[in-house]
Amino acid sequence: MTDAPPRGLEERLRDTRAKLAGEVDLWVATASSSGGVHLIPLSYLWDGATFLISTPRASITGRNLLADPRVRLSLGPTRDVVIVDGTAEPVDIADLGPETGDAFATRTGFDPRQLDEPYQYFRIRPRRIQAWREANELAGRVLMRDGRWLG
Repeated sequence: MTDAPPRGLEERLRDTRAKLAGEVDLWVATASSSGGVHLIPLSYLWDGATFLISTPRASITGRNLLADPRVRLSLGPTRDVVIVDGTAEPVDIADLGPETGDAFATRTGFDPRQLDEPYQYFRIRPRRIQAWREANELAGRVLMRDGRWLG
């Protein structure tokens, strides 16, 4: 724990945007009535507005997102966390575009387009983003509401 004062909105926004752009992996939580709740780490590409992830189409995560587009993402350790609630839309490899596919492969270190197993890309649009480091930052942790950054 730290005695540091809570960050203000501008500093939190700056830190959060840097984390979204700088990290490569995140936790993806999905659910469906038939597949239950599922949590898995995946790599991602952040374009400044949306996340791009890819997972086997037949995986629990893939099936859950195809059945229910609601998704929760988490980045960072528990004492510097970013939580994202969003909606996922499937993007077929044929519709991805070579530039985006190449950017994803370069950023994440793997290229689902080259695999034999059918992979599904998902573009995730954040609806709410929260960030905090310590309990003293719980107040004011919401940085995006209804898909719009605060501040």
